[in-house]
Amino acid sequence: MQTEVKVPLKHAIVAAVQLPSVNDLEFEASLTELRELAKTLGYEVVKTFVQKRSGFDMRAYLGEGKRQEIHDFVNSETEPQEILALLVDHEISPSQARNLEIEVKCEVMDRTMVILEIFHRNARSRAARAQVEIARLGYMAPRLREAAKLAGSQGRQRSGEGGRGAGESQTELDRRKIRDRIAELQLEIVAMDAERKTQRARRQERKGLAAVALVGYTNAGKSTLMRAMTGSEVLVANKLFATLDTTVRALYPESIPRVLVSDTVGFIKNLPHGLVASFKTTLDEALDASLLLHVIDASDPGFERQLEVTDDVLKEIGADTIARIRVFNKIDFVGDAAQQATCESHLKQKYPNCVVMSARNPDDVATLHQQIVDFFQQDLMEIELILPWSAQQLRGEIYAQCQVLTERSDDNGTIFLLRGEPDVLEKIRGKLGLKIEQPNA
Repeated sequence: MQTEVKVPLKHAIVAAVQLPSVNDLEFEASLTELRELAKTLGYEVVKTFVQKRSGFDMRAYLGEGKRQEIHDFVNSETEPQEILALLVDHEISPSQARNLEIEVKCEVMDRTMVILEIFHRNARSRAARAQVEIARLGYMAPRLREAAKLAGSQGRQRSGEGGRGAGESQTELDRRKIRDRIAELQLEIVAMDAERKTQRARRQERKGLAAVALVGYTNAGKSTLMRAMTGSEVLVANKLFATLDTTVRALYPESIPRVLVSDTVGFIKNLPHGLVASFKTTLDEALDASLLLHVIDASDPGFERQLEVTDDVLKEIGADTIARIRVFNKIDFVGDAAQQATCESHLKQKYPNCVVMSARNPDDVATLHQQIVDFFQQDLMEIELILPWSAQQLRGEIYAQCQVLTERSDDNGTIFLLRGEPDVLEKIRGKLGLKIEQPNA
């Protein structure tokens, strides 16, 4: 019997400044989110330090007294846990990070750095890796000088050509390398974008095809729902940003028209601007979709804030005009049966036509499946078609591309009542030398 190897936990602490413009609910929600991000990164948060201030300390983000309190905790001889990192719930300047690191005596990671590191570890596709690297390099460039200071050196000066001139410092050389690498990656992304557009165009040319995109806040259960609706094994993890690369699968059981379902990267409040721009390509699937499933965690007290974040991002990428179904997932995590019923009633009253469900309940999944199929079948036509005995080779095509409502036979051939997309039906009738005529027209 193989023994499971447990990875030792890394301990971290979290610190944040609450500004007067931020209410307690928003502040605690952001801290909770940061702790979840830390968990995704492999840290166990053992303590949280908060401070109310009118503004950030320009030198080291936190006030002097709070910095001393954190220093004492990190370096306490009685503290049994070694603190490896201090995670700060804002993006702070390179000098603030350096000064804070010097004072508290452990590594300091701001919110942006935490998210960038998660993206770096989880990106799988070539495009996602390139986009993450651009964002990381852009974040690192202004921090090189501060890193050199922290190491006790500004970088050795290299003399100019022939011994004349000051030459370039190591920091300047590193920055130039970063600029060159970013330019190289941007060219790669342009090429990959062209390739993706070609693949997407080919996909859209296929007949009998429809597209649904799952969108929503990270950790809302999109991947679990994706697996339930498609019968495929996609990554499901109770972590923020478990999915970075777009996954596309066919809706199962398959329908007429055939529906493709795509899972997209999750949204998050205060996502670094560099990553918002870089990851718009992972949201392109949403722009190509005819229907969006906006998945929301019904059990999260802050779901309304998360819903607004998703709405804002969809508007930013121009996907706010696409038909949408709000899917309130994880209803099974909302207390007992009575509490679940009350919650469902409230949600349906506030968000008409929404779906309240659990992705782990097969009946709920089947109901959503039918609602998706109904959406794509609303524009389908019904026709009666006589397939002569001499053209029975078209039976396979008919069953593959149309929904057969009834089938009977007489001396002339097989008589079908079909439902399908107008262009598909026209193609089949064209092969029989006929024109489309709706029943009872």
